[in-house]
Amino acid sequence: MNTIPIKKIHPFEEHPYKVLDNEEMNELIQSVQQHGILSPLIVRPIEGKTDEYEIISGHRRFRAAQKAGLTEVPAVIYALNRDEAAIMLVDSNLHREHLLPSEKAFAYKLKYDALKHQGKRTDLSSVQIAPKLSTEIIAEQAGTSKDTIKRYIRLTELIPELLDLMDEGKIAFSVGVELSFLDDASQYTLLDIIERDNCTPSYSQAYHMHKAFNNECLTKTHMEKLMSQEKPNQRETVKIPTARIRSLVPQKYTAKQTEEYIVKALEHYHRYLLKQRGIGDR
Repeated sequence: MNTIPIKKIHPFEEHPYKVLDNEEMNELIQSVQQHGILSPLIVRPIEGKTDEYEIISGHRRFRAAQKAGLTEVPAVIYALNRDEAAIMLVDSNLHREHLLPSEKAFAYKLKYDALKHQGKRTDLSSVQIAPKLSTEIIAEQAGTSKDTIKRYIRLTELIPELLDLMDEGKIAFSVGVELSFLDDASQYTLLDIIERDNCTPSYSQAYHMHKAFNNECLTKTHMEKLMSQEKPNQRETVKIPTARIRSLVPQKYTAKQTEEYIVKALEHYHRYLLKQRGIGDR
């Protein structure tokens, strides 16, 4: 193990995992301040540079060390080329819980490109695998199907804003795959509709957009018509500005309690109207 100055270490270029300054990061920073880096980073020498290193594993620890004010960190150095490092980076992080769809998508894409580029051997012979077999290798190692791997890699064709909606759980995985076949211009047109109307497409709507795009007949008008269709599982909702009911509902109520309060008030008012009309309970 080595101790390396932080200024000599750099994040892996285009690595797929997000390093967020959130509550978990704050806890990690506190741990680093109290105990230091307990698990060393894994790095590789950067080609063409002297004593400069690229992170393979430990981007969150590196960020925490920076924010904690450390000037050097413990690290294990592996002499790997870019492709070998990319595969190791992906494999060392895929076991993490709660990976975002975008993280999986770009991780699988990074590993796929590395395997395709290096022509990874399947045995001790010099026979190289064809690019089409890279997804099979990734699938086997990830414990999933090659079709699932291909679908995740498709997500890298989404514009960042739609990927963010997927990460937030507002767009389903299958919907994102269908939308990934649209070009950027069409995706941004759809994004405008989503933001304007505060709605997201169903699988059926995304499928028909994909189909129309392939037939070169997808327009903004067509998108708007598709998006205006009522979804079977998403009926029309009524939205009431909080300002209109703030003085009428106890302030300590949660959103669910507020909803129940309003429904009960409406039921009471409904009974009052029936009684006024003489058709209520006698």
